Amino acid sequence: MPHDHHDHHGHGHGHHHHHHISPDGNNRAFALAIGLNTIFVAIEFTYGFIANSTALMADAGHNLSDVLGLVLAWGAAMLAKSATTERYTYGLRSSSILAAVLNALLLMLACGAIGWEAVQRLANPAPVAGVTVSVVAAIGVAINGVSAWLFMAGSKNDLNIRGAYQHMAADAAISLGVVVSGLVIMGTGWTWLDPAASLVIVLLILMSTWGLLRESMQLVLGAVPPNVDAEKVSAFLRSQPGVSDIHDLHIWAMSTTENALTVHLVMPGSYPGDHAFDAITAGLKENFAIHHCTLQMEQGTTDHACALNGHDHDH
Repeated sequence: MPHDHHDHHGHGHGHHHHHHISPDGNNRAFALAIGLNTIFVAIEFTYGFIANSTALMADAGHNLSDVLGLVLAWGAAMLAKSATTERYTYGLRSSSILAAVLNALLLMLACGAIGWEAVQRLANPAPVAGVTVSVVAAIGVAINGVSAWLFMAGSKNDLNIRGAYQHMAADAAISLGVVVSGLVIMGTGWTWLDPAASLVIVLLILMSTWGLLRESMQLVLGAVPPNVDAEKVSAFLRSQPGVSDIHDLHIWAMSTTENALTVHLVMPGSYPGDHAFDAITAGLKENFAIHHCTLQMEQGTTDHACALNGHDHDH
């Protein structure tokens, strides 16, 4: 659906998606990581079952949740580029925020299932094939390491890609822990180490997921995104020529990569012309990663206050 008719006011919606990353690079990373990890999850779970190892199965569960997370993140990245329609005037950009929330909840569920199994195993330890565990987990270290490396470039600017990258990096570390526990079981015969290792994995997943859940929920609730400093934005707007005051400043995330802003600028002089507003728009985009802004000019002849809180002029 063409949406060129939106582009007459100087911030062409169509041209700044991921101006910092080539999306094709991300597509390749997603396809490769999903392919490699799906195959590995199947292998790891099967061998975990054969070798009687909850740690391997926990690792497989963790890898599976990552594959699902990757699928969600990839889908959201594609939807974020979707054209706007009359009903979805922002396109489907915010689906990337929902994906991050779902991803976090999914990991929480996986943790519950694995933790339950491990606790039962601690009560009744079973013999564990340490060699198999170590070899399979070592392959996991390699696969997750490569996957994390693929996402490294995109992880700085996008919460979604960062989620994918963090999971892959954490997976590599966790698989390494399983390798070690397998080796120790071979040397000592301490089979309780296996479920113990899987409980440690569960705790690690919960800790990393909590941050992702909190940050993505903040975006759902329209909080100022973590990479934007609202006070600096306010100071920047107040410092513009002709601006005597500002109010109704709102900054929120439209997706995991794009931010939006609305503000009322009190300009007692006459309208400074489109070029002045274009300069403000460009400044917000370059300095604060705010891609869509709506500026309302007022001359300050009546007493405006923010509609949301009635008394405070600037929040």
